[in-house]
Amino acid sequence: MHPLCFKPVVIAVRFSTNQAYSQYAQGDIQNGPPPMDHSMAQPPVCQPYSHGAMNLSGPHPSYPQQYGVQPSMQQMTNQMSGMQVGSGPLTSAGPGYAPPPSSEPPISAAYSAAAPPSYTQAPHPVSGAPSQPPPPSEPAAPQPYYDGPPPSQQPPFPSSSLDNSPSHLAPSPAQQTFPNSAPPPVSQALYSGPLPPPDLALSHLPCIPCPVPCRPAPSQPGPPHFHSGPLPNAPCHPLYVPAAGQPPFPLAPCSSAFGQPRGPQPGYAGPQYPGQQNYGAVPAPTPAPTQKRLDPDSIPSPIQVIEDDRANKSSEPFTTGVKGQTPPLVTTNFQVKDQGNASPRFVRCTAYNIPCTADMAKQSQVPLAAVIKPLAMLPPDETRPYMVDHGEAGPIRCNRCKAYMCPYMQFIEGGRRFQCGFCSCVTDVPPHYFQHLDHTGKRVDCCDRPELSLGSYEFVATVDYCKNNKLPQPPSFIFFIDVSYNAVKSGMVNIVCQELKTLLDYLPRENPEADSVVRVGFVTYNKVLHFYNVKSSLAQPQMMVVSDVSDMFLPLLDGFLVNVNDSRMVIESLLDQIPEMFADTRETETVFGPVIQAGLEALKAADCAGKLFLFHSSLPIAEAPGKLKNREDKKLVGTDKEKSLFQPQSGFYSNLSKECVAQGCCVDLFLFPNQYVDVATLGVVPVSTGGSVYKYTYFQAEMDRERFLNDLRRDVQKPMGFDAVMRVRTSTGIRATDFFGSFFMSNTTDVELAGLDCDKTVTVEFRHDDKLSEDTGALMQCAVLYTSCSGQRRLRVHNMAVNCCSQLADLYRNCETDTIINFFSKYAYRSLLNTPTKTVRDTLVNQCAQILACYRKNCASPSSAGQLILPECMKLLPVYLNCVLKSDVLQPGADVSVDDRAYLRQLLSCMDVSESHVFFYPRLLPLVKLDGGSLPMAVRNSEERLSKGGVYLLETGLYLFLWVGANAQQELLSNIFGTPTFSQIDPNMTSLPELDNPFSQRLREIIDSFRSQRSRYMKLMVVKQEDKAELIFKHFLCEDKSASGGASYVDFLCHMHKEIRQLLS
Repeated sequence: MHPLCFKPVVIAVRFSTNQAYSQYAQGDIQNGPPPMDHSMAQPPVCQPYSHGAMNLSGPHPSYPQQYGVQPSMQQMTNQMSGMQVGSGPLTSAGPGYAPPPSSEPPISAAYSAAAPPSYTQAPHPVSGAPSQPPPPSEPAAPQPYYDGPPPSQQPPFPSSSLDNSPSHLAPSPAQQTFPNSAPPPVSQALYSGPLPPPDLALSHLPCIPCPVPCRPAPSQPGPPHFHSGPLPNAPCHPLYVPAAGQPPFPLAPCSSAFGQPRGPQPGYAGPQYPGQQNYGAVPAPTPAPTQKRLDPDSIPSPIQVIEDDRANKSSEPFTTGVKGQTPPLVTTNFQVKDQGNASPRFVRCTAYNIPCTADMAKQSQVPLAAVIKPLAMLPPDETRPYMVDHGEAGPIRCNRCKAYMCPYMQFIEGGRRFQCGFCSCVTDVPPHYFQHLDHTGKRVDCCDRPELSLGSYEFVATVDYCKNNKLPQPPSFIFFIDVSYNAVKSGMVNIVCQELKTLLDYLPRENPEADSVVRVGFVTYNKVLHFYNVKSSLAQPQMMVVSDVSDMFLPLLDGFLVNVNDSRMVIESLLDQIPEMFADTRETETVFGPVIQAGLEALKAADCAGKLFLFHSSLPIAEAPGKLKNREDKKLVGTDKEKSLFQPQSGFYSNLSKECVAQGCCVDLFLFPNQYVDVATLGVVPVSTGGSVYKYTYFQAEMDRERFLNDLRRDVQKPMGFDAVMRVRTSTGIRATDFFGSFFMSNTTDVELAGLDCDKTVTVEFRHDDKLSEDTGALMQCAVLYTSCSGQRRLRVHNMAVNCCSQLADLYRNCETDTIINFFSKYAYRSLLNTPTKTVRDTLVNQCAQILACYRKNCASPSSAGQLILPECMKLLPVYLNCVLKSDVLQPGADVSVDDRAYLRQLLSCMDVSESHVFFYPRLLPLVKLDGGSLPMAVRNSEERLSKGGVYLLETGLYLFLWVGANAQQELLSNIFGTPTFSQIDPNMTSLPELDNPFSQRLREIIDSFRSQRSRYMKLMVVKQEDKAELIFKHFLCEDKSASGGASYVDFLCHMHKEIRQLLS
């Protein structure tokens, strides 16, 4: 490939001096604007220069070589060469090209030391604390699914891939920064400058290329040493050459989580406040006042990439007719026009130009996968898939591979036959489907038939597609309410019963005007099960108790599953009586397996599919099938036996899942635990049947009611299909080999889902089984057979065509990082069932390094080994991968419970790309000006981006945090909270007061908008600066070091560069 064909992102990394490198320490730096008299002189520009590029070179790092041979002196020499930064087209000289020399003198002025922060730090949590405090008698501070970040327990990287010995490091040049008034050009990647270890100082020496070895090669193996000062007879290169007509940028000081504030980033105004040292982390030694570190503004910014994509792709509709076209990012609002490929709302691929051969795919290590959301909801301005009814004959299919009619079928012989685009088999066209062809070989009715012109559509299925060749009954919903002591005392039973009285009016239906045909039933349970007869002819409901839970049966048939409108009076009477009946219960033990068995038997008796809603509070220790024991053992965390904590205790629930799927019985589990409940085992049936698990630890009625009820309402009302089977077909050359999500598989091809709702995704990995052709590309068809909530059998079909390439550069130009991260995280989280956590983390880092090393080796121009060169569309891969590695599942703090980790592991398995994006890299908005309909521009997820005088909204996908700075303006506080003083803000509030001012109204609109975009209701937590809850908030600032030992973005980038260099050497 010619170097002008792609836009890489280039960085140089250079080190020297004998300062020890600690993977744990953040490193202290000096902040504040540089003296005005130190702006750089502008040298003459006499060679081609890419706009915005800068040359930052200096002595290179000498990483101790852990694997392989020591670098030769020629390699060391190469490391001393210059470097070019920027994502514009590469110059002919390649990324290592340096501008001409200038007579600019070295910069030697030192910055003055910064004053320490004036506010105090909150004490770090006690490591033995539970994942959440038990509910106190008075309202407690709101807690998320785990407590604050725990003390450091694990190293930020696996020890097998790290060299913790002191490195010999050299000063690096200062970094470029952009003035507040001039944000960087949108076409330019902000990836520049060296990547020193965290406590490395940045020197202001000019770049020194080294044409000859600095010193003789050492006789003993060991880390090479580089000369850190100017070399004799070597020309000095300027640090930065501005483009013509552009004023020289002043050298900006770098920043970190310590020290004085840095200047605001583009799009953000207001003072910054200094970050605090991470709790539980080893404090870094204070370096000399002149030391600087890598400026985080000079490495790829997720915010900049998101904003650039919005600016470039949100104005025009995304048309799916162009094969292999990469869609806008999930963070961009865009409209889709279906022109033959499925909308990215239904299908997103990791790559839209896939390698022609298995060898090429193996060489690149880029995963080939699709994240499919078959029943995704579409925005109001997009048309939902059309329904196609071919009558009794049913859908037209290929005779051999059984692919459904789609735009990839080629009609031949005047329209009498068609050739399959997947297997090339020729099939006769049925007489009723015949149509003539036009002069281009297309059917004349092509544009009138959705299956010939669109990427997504539905067929009405015939009786041949139904179980036992019998049309299905409408589905049923059965509600199982735990009435043990804990459930009653927490207020859960009362809340559920009151809510169901109104919620039953909103059961899913096809036609909003018509009544729902879904039938309902009710059961309460503790150690025994209570079934209720709510037949419409009864004056009062009747209870039937089944105490023999070892052999579960259904005590009544008539009157258990009823139509809501027919039995409304009896149902409401029952829901009023349940809280009173069990108000004084002292029964603390519960069963769980028999509850699901009871629901399964009820659906079998009614001969229909359906959904069980279980409201459960404690570990099922009562004597019954599926009885569990408490096996939580913190001592196993971090050991090879840790994987056993994620595996179910026995095979009972796996076998029960199989029975549920066969009947079309989907299970949704709402958990209200006060202690360990073994989510890994209780979640087996929901996860295997296409259901969901919701968890409300230490449920308190007044604080958690809103979140629970919103989740319940959405869960009952959302569109879904029942008794579903999904199959993915591909064109010759690739095949679907692995599947991730909430489902059951009895063979290698069919994904069976007792229930499939609009939020669930199935992720499919593809592998080569033959060579692909660049001419034909590759095709994929996802077909889902399901029963609608009205009882109609349907087929939802999604088609996707991608390009194939024989050049690696084409692959790297058409990848989507967000989807790759979604796939990697699901693969890693599933691997925890059978693999030690450390091995899983090592594998992720290694595969990411191989992807980037392959690009560097095969697609980038030859350049110094000290430069980290990333593909333009993957420049955020390191920061996002680091977020996955630091997640609570893969790197838990001491206070993250095993249940929390199992819950998050199951939750992620069926997340779509937009939800996994905000889950790993939360959205942080400064609430400065909320004028008009647009959102304020987000800032990067780092403590140093916070201003003591500001208020920020952080969205994690599961929670919303409103962080309030200690010096926030009185007017701002009055507008939001109705009080002008910081001390009067109530940190326990979970909703904002409805104040009559534009700022308050707009902020509440933004919060409502964020909640409407997510499948789970996000509880709002108000966090005051220096408050105890701030530890929880800081846990989500994922560009900083985490208290559990996770590396900062800057440190991880250094580590990734080291891994890449080891692979290349």
